Amino acid sequence: MRKLAPIILAFVLFLSGTKAHADQIVLIHGYLGEAYSWQASGVVPILESRGWPLADLLLPNPPWILPVQRPDTAKAPAAKHTVHLAQLPSLAPLALQAVILEAELQQLGRAHPGQEMILVGHSAGGVVARLALIRHQLPPVKALITIAAPHLGTPRAESALDAISDPWPLEVIKEFFVGGPYPLLRESSGLLFDLTRPFPGSLLFALNNTPHPDIRYISLIRSQPFAFGDTLVPGFSQDMNQVPALHGKSQVTLIPGDHPLHPGDGWALERILRELTKPQ
Repeated sequence: MRKLAPIILAFVLFLSGTKAHADQIVLIHGYLGEAYSWQASGVVPILESRGWPLADLLLPNPPWILPVQRPDTAKAPAAKHTVHLAQLPSLAPLALQAVILEAELQQLGRAHPGQEMILVGHSAGGVVARLALIRHQLPPVKALITIAAPHLGTPRAESALDAISDPWPLEVIKEFFVGGPYPLLRESSGLLFDLTRPFPGSLLFALNNTPHPDIRYISLIRSQPFAFGDTLVPGFSQDMNQVPALHGKSQVTLIPGDHPLHPGDGWALERILRELTKPQ
């Protein structure tokens, strides 16, 4: 029996170590998106097909965590690492979204104590995740992956603000007759201001010059023929290495396509997540 004791102890330590190193992958949508954008785009189905099951939806209010409903005949696949979808008010200013994301991640951390998180943010969701990170109120985070995120803002936000800056009564006339995206842009004017190119005193300027946690940073940058970036966000703005506080700290991966999420993001994420979660 004494000879078996070291073997039993080693086995117990192995099992406890396996549990402690499980990672929770949190997908954070962007402007005009929602949690299920990750499913509709094909990203979640690809991750699930490769062994990264979707576990639940993170809500900004109680019950906070809503388990995914599966058909009675379908069992949730057993997996060490699971995927969670964060739901945010995508028209709200960045700071408000960051506070809500922080609350959701704290609830997730309580549900999975001792486990690390990998945050994945698309578009403005990547900036929201960075803003939450620098507040240092989150459970342990291993890495941040951003997809087509406007870390240095976008001229498109400035153009949108110009379009809704008409004086009264022209503003009222436009709102009544034009419709379309005009009311939507007005409702999200605070967010659009946050996403303008950084200048002293702006939120992005402060964020980009604030020390960030010492974790892994990975920038997924859109690429077009003969150019980096997409129709909404320039390529250099999608690169976290261009952020003064993160200069030289981000891994870069180029993903062909335009700004919206697409299946190529799922395949790229699967490769990156496999590398981030492999046993050390």
